[in-house]
Amino acid sequence: MRKSAVFRIRLITGLILVLALLLIVRLYQLQVIRHDAYIARAEQQYVHTVQDLYTRGNIYFTTKSGETVSGATVQSGHVLAIDPRKITDAATTYDALSGIIPLDRDVFINRASLSERTYVEIADRVPDEAAAAIEKLDLSGVQLYRNQWRYYPGDMLAARTIGFVGHTGDGERLTGLYGLERNYDETLRRNNDRLSVNFFAEIFSNLGSMVFKSEETRQGSVVSSIEPTVSRMLQSELLATHDEWNSELTGGIIIDPQTGEIMALDAVPTFNLNDRSEASIEDFRNPLVENVYEFGSIVKALTMASGLDSGAVAPSTTYYDAGFIELNTFTIRNFDGRGRGTVNMQEVLNQSLNTGVAFVVDTMGKQAFRDYFLGLKLGSETGIDLPNETYGLVENLNSPRDVEYATASFGQGIATTPIAMVRALATLANGGKLIAPHLVTRIEYDDGTAKEIQFPEGDRVFSEATSEEISRMLTTVVDEALRGGDVALPNHSIAAKTGTAQIANTSGGGYYEDKYLHSFFGYFPSYDPQFLVFLYTVEPKGVRYSSETLTEPFMNITKFLINYYNIPPDR
Repeated sequence: MRKSAVFRIRLITGLILVLALLLIVRLYQLQVIRHDAYIARAEQQYVHTVQDLYTRGNIYFTTKSGETVSGATVQSGHVLAIDPRKITDAATTYDALSGIIPLDRDVFINRASLSERTYVEIADRVPDEAAAAIEKLDLSGVQLYRNQWRYYPGDMLAARTIGFVGHTGDGERLTGLYGLERNYDETLRRNNDRLSVNFFAEIFSNLGSMVFKSEETRQGSVVSSIEPTVSRMLQSELLATHDEWNSELTGGIIIDPQTGEIMALDAVPTFNLNDRSEASIEDFRNPLVENVYEFGSIVKALTMASGLDSGAVAPSTTYYDAGFIELNTFTIRNFDGRGRGTVNMQEVLNQSLNTGVAFVVDTMGKQAFRDYFLGLKLGSETGIDLPNETYGLVENLNSPRDVEYATASFGQGIATTPIAMVRALATLANGGKLIAPHLVTRIEYDDGTAKEIQFPEGDRVFSEATSEEISRMLTTVVDEALRGGDVALPNHSIAAKTGTAQIANTSGGGYYEDKYLHSFFGYFPSYDPQFLVFLYTVEPKGVRYSSETLTEPFMNITKFLINYYNIPPDR
């Protein structure tokens, strides 16, 4: 009796195991081996793929009060689709829908005529309000499905800095392509897999992950130091300047020279992040980190600081300015060709004398000058958290010829990115230390934790005494020389310098006689600066000097920041 029971149990168990094995084999055949064939058959009766709604971490701006404001987020809405088999009058359906959302008539009629299809998408980003209105029409053959997509509330605001999301080369995966979207893509990206999981396909295709433990990047949102009101104000000034002088490109940076936090970084022409149809690839690039320029006379402030710090010159040191000097068979002239006679170092900055900074280099020696400029890392990347940063071109500082050092002293013959120039100029304002320019200050993870981004203290290039002395000299430039002192503010000290550089002729060699790059930098208050503002414009038309093009936008920005941040008077 007992043997019979055991036999029956074993027989039933065996049959169950055989049946289970057959089911597994069949399921494997259907879901793995013949997966593509059944997918193709399903597509013939396709209605709408059930997927996780698209999601991605946010990019935040930070207001002056410390509140976060969305710069890149995910917006919810609907997909509008039709079933052509159920539409009896395409024209009437079009008229009803086009009264709610913009549609191309010819495209709609064409898609509504695809009678062999059961599902044709008409629009993939229909706002909730419009979807509600369409639903009320109760149109036969019209379908609405939930959808989400990347959305940029600021439209054009900081577009080149924020970047955007798009499809990769394989056309399947959405990923960050430019700006912060690309630089922090691993943190921002989410796994948008289908809700229905192919269990057996998962088992057979993921054996590796079952055996080997893989560590995933923690997902979250990034908080940037971009201040939305400041950034919009900068963009407005850049656009006005660009249009007024019909420039090729105009850019600017507003940074805290003490910490390296960037409040605004932008270049125009720009584009709308939510509608990129009219933009070019060039518009997407960020020239503030990807392009190098010869910036001209703003470099004189760095040369003078190097001379002061080395002990070679003091503000009262004099030289005889004949209006030109001859080095290695080359003649270097002042911007106007005139000599000033015996002048001191303050007048070198006031009148932006090329011969004066060449005198500084000659006095301190080529090697010492080279060491200071390499210490400022003008030829190096800053490590800013934006993609595709390039390095400067400072090979002329390795030349044995005196003329190369003389031209470098006034910003010709060496080229650097705007962000690397800003890092160097910040040493004049902050006591002589290199900063780490950056945009993201915090990462907020999906698990509720957060990480503050820490940056190491940079190398010291100039002493604090040198920083204070050059700040005093640059303040005198604004008080006495910049437009005759007319733009100086009575209650706030400002240290600043203009720059005008000839543009190199890359095809014919030498420099164009009628093409210039204008630059301008300044910081304030002069002896405890909260902001450093850097501006430049490429090939402005009908004007020669940067004091004519960039003084007004710089002062507009300065006055705005003083009022917006309620900076108290310092004199």
